[in-house]
Amino acid sequence: MKLLRRRLTINGIVQGVGFRPFIYALAKDVGLVGSVCNTSDGVKVELQGSTLQHEQFNKRLHGEAPPLSTIISVKSEEIPTAEDSDFIIIASHDKAAVSTLISPDVATCEDCKLELFDSTNRRYKYPFINCTNCGPRYTIIENIPYDRPYTSMKHFPLCEVCHTEYQDPADRRFHAQPNACPECGPEIWLTDQKGDKIESNDPVSDTIELLARGKIIAIKGLGGFHLAVDASNADAVAALRMAKGRDEKPLALMVSNLDSAKELVQLNQEENDTLLSIQAPIVLCTSRASAKIASNIAPGNDRLGIMLPYTPLHHLLLSEKLDTLVMTSANFSEEPICIDNDEALERLSDLADYFLLHNRDIYLRSDDSVVMEMSNTIRPIRRSRGYAPRPIFLKKSGPSILAVGGELKNVVALSKGEKVFLSQHIGDLENLEAYEFFQMTIDHIQRIFEIEPELIVHDLHPEYLSTKWAKDQSLPLFGVQHHHAHLASCMAENNLDEPVIGIIMDGTGYGTDGTIWGGEFLVGDASGFERMAHFEPMPLPGGEAAIKSPWRIGLSYLYQVFGDNLPAIPALENHDIQPIVQMLEARINSPLTSSCGRLFDAVAALSGGRQEIRYEAQAAIEFMQAAQNQLGNDLSLFKPLSIDKKHIIPIKPIMESLVSRIQAGKTIRQLSQWFHHSLIQTFVDISVQLRAETGINKIVLSGGVFQNQLLFEGLLRDLDTRKFSTITHQQVPTNDGGIALGQVALGQNYLRK
Repeated sequence: MKLLRRRLTINGIVQGVGFRPFIYALAKDVGLVGSVCNTSDGVKVELQGSTLQHEQFNKRLHGEAPPLSTIISVKSEEIPTAEDSDFIIIASHDKAAVSTLISPDVATCEDCKLELFDSTNRRYKYPFINCTNCGPRYTIIENIPYDRPYTSMKHFPLCEVCHTEYQDPADRRFHAQPNACPECGPEIWLTDQKGDKIESNDPVSDTIELLARGKIIAIKGLGGFHLAVDASNADAVAALRMAKGRDEKPLALMVSNLDSAKELVQLNQEENDTLLSIQAPIVLCTSRASAKIASNIAPGNDRLGIMLPYTPLHHLLLSEKLDTLVMTSANFSEEPICIDNDEALERLSDLADYFLLHNRDIYLRSDDSVVMEMSNTIRPIRRSRGYAPRPIFLKKSGPSILAVGGELKNVVALSKGEKVFLSQHIGDLENLEAYEFFQMTIDHIQRIFEIEPELIVHDLHPEYLSTKWAKDQSLPLFGVQHHHAHLASCMAENNLDEPVIGIIMDGTGYGTDGTIWGGEFLVGDASGFERMAHFEPMPLPGGEAAIKSPWRIGLSYLYQVFGDNLPAIPALENHDIQPIVQMLEARINSPLTSSCGRLFDAVAALSGGRQEIRYEAQAAIEFMQAAQNQLGNDLSLFKPLSIDKKHIIPIKPIMESLVSRIQAGKTIRQLSQWFHHSLIQTFVDISVQLRAETGINKIVLSGGVFQNQLLFEGLLRDLDTRKFSTITHQQVPTNDGGIALGQVALGQNYLRK
């Protein structure tokens, strides 16, 4: 038999995920000899055997790889044969993690779940059970290489049995850095509000009893603390809302299993599979009218955010008398999630009645991810735990860029070659705590991936904290327009480089003319853009204050069209409109905006919808849901005016059409259907016009407005009917959580030039 020896260099997420023992077991199974080790170039494998054995190995390599691994590339070369008699794992002696990728934190695997509830197993009911296929990764890494001394597990020396598992290539826990058991690992305990320990033989069962009694419990988890209450207890939910300063925004639910989820929401196949995935995100699903939960969990909303347990502790909490818990991030409104025991006791003592703590440190906070199915595809709303820091792969390699994102839903990004590492969700940079979290995340992501950026890319808005931070650094800077970053983001994740038409619709973005943009048709690529069409700019009376009071925006839009002859609109009858009119007349604190998000607010409020909002986009969300997922037949086409070779969508016909329908007695459902239908047809009409002018048939959709399912799916359908090639987000959020990716693409192109 002729022997063949090959050297494979494998790159991807292949460290700390059981990849070397997988290679070891596979090589032994097909009868190959050789070795496997981590190197600075990736995982190196040397294999010697027959051609048939090599073929069997290659065939099984991709199909049987560990669930947490991702093979990006396999480079193969033939080398001289050697005198090997066995297959071995060679220990790493360099910082091999530099070229490999770090796995996100993922949900408890089925094998560990079976052991968790097996009364004969030594890890029976142990809240920190994990293996190479599951458990914490990103949130416990302090430095590289990804070895136990560089994680928060360094405080827990392995007992003899765990150490044997850790050293055995045939064991599921071989080199699982968080490996532990009740003898040597972290532990949990229960305290009162003051932090005084409550004596307990079973803190989990005692916590369940407290939850059943209506108490609010702060629970330390994987990427931070949750505040938990019994989801069937309306009084407990109300107390949680009051404590947290979260009046009406929907609260996330954790359910014990898929059957419990199906009692609360309608699940299609995509949602079903996503709930069961190793990422275990919150999935926004259509709620059932028969759902037996407190009515104040998601008031005025026809969706529920559902997730399954993703840590052993969660499984234990939901294994007895409660099968549905409210699990919301443990913070006061707009502050970052708590991760440290002392910090939690200090910040949450007025929010929680009791604390379920543990002593495994969290090095990096990570909120739950949120996704939603639209147009038969699961799309991220918030990309965080379970997904970060898994990279997005660009079409071609480029220089290292640090992109600092925007002000809201902040996410930062760092590139290396063709890979872009997006951080977990940082949140809105509106306070000192969030700003410090932003800085810490930048330091951490640079350290664990050993990347020295050549350029910092920031938003053009001079008052964003991310922009101010960038300008305080010593590296070269590149400022990019907000909506251009949206366009580039969608292009980058879809590997496009030719010019496209970008329909970019959101709430706020600093324009190159100093006004607030947000209803834009751009034509461009990573080299630049041209603003081809947009909504007519309208004043925002009171600026930020108007966003929280949509009736003010509605009044402003009416005033621009009708002047002092304001039409009688029932929605405005109970408002003191005179101070706002005076503000508009004097043009005091009334910045101009072309925002589609603000237009939605205006139309929603005037139609009788939400007048004051308690959370972002509440008016637009409730207005969309009023349409009951239907467009109807009524529509108006808002024809743009051509001014200086630009297409301006005038507000006058929109307001006149709306007022006539309101005065004709149309319901909010009918008004919502008309407005959505009209916007879709207007967007399609402008797209056809721009295609004729530019010869471009590819369209990208980006911006937070496209989280509106009715608008998004209707527009996709009608653009397809007109034979457009429409490209959308699937890997990063369409909202501002995705713009750092676009900033990287624009920065790389800038440096190439």
